[in-house]
Amino acid sequence: MLAIPAKLAEGYNRFRSKRYPSQSDLFATLAKGQSPKTMVIGCSDSRVEPTVLFDSEPGDLFVVRNVANIVPKFTETDGLHGVEAALEFAVTALKVSQIIVIGHSACGGIRACLSAANDKPVGRFIAPWVAQFDEVRDQVLDSNHDNVHKALEQAGVVQSVSNLMDYPFVKDAVNDGSLTLLGAWFDIGSGTLFWLNSETNEFVSELKI
Repeated sequence: MLAIPAKLAEGYNRFRSKRYPSQSDLFATLAKGQSPKTMVIGCSDSRVEPTVLFDSEPGDLFVVRNVANIVPKFTETDGLHGVEAALEFAVTALKVSQIIVIGHSACGGIRACLSAANDKPVGRFIAPWVAQFDEVRDQVLDSNHDNVHKALEQAGVVQSVSNLMDYPFVKDAVNDGSLTLLGAWFDIGSGTLFWLNSETNEFVSELKI
C-alpha cells in the first residue's frame, strides 16, 4: 500500500469534496491552458507561500521557487538551467505582465551564504548555489549593517531583479512596456510584505503597482 501521509490525504479529500465542486468550471477552463499574468520567483521555504500571500486562485500565478529566491546571472554556457527555462517560458510563451522576486525573513539560504563567509559552507549542493550571492554578501558585510541577515535577504532581491534585465527577452519586454519587474521582502512574523522601490533600492510597506 502507498504510505500517504494522513494530513495530505485528508487535505486532498477536502479538496475533492469541497473546493473542487465549487470550482469545477475553473478547473475545466484551466485544463485547456494557462494564462497567468504574474510570475513569482520565490524561496523554497515552506513558510512563504505565494498563493497564500496574494490570496490567489489556481491559474493566477506562474511560480518558480528555489533556495534563497535566486535569479542566476545570464549565461549562454551549456548546462541545465531550470530557473532560466521557466523564466523564458513565462516571458516568451505565457507573456506575463509582471515578474515579482520575493525574499523573506529568517531565510536559511541566506544563512548558508553568510556561513560560507566564515569558511563554513553548508551542503554539497546548497553552498555552490547560494555562492551566487557571494559578491553582494561581501558588500553587505563591508557596510556594517545592524542586521546583516536581513540586509542580505533584501540585497539578494535587489541583485536578482537586476539579473533579470540581463536576459535579452526580459529586457526587450521591459523596454517595450509589456513587462514590469518588482522586488519584495516578506516579514513572516508580522505578515507584512515590503516592496522594493527601484529608485532608492529601499523596501517600503506600500507600493503602487
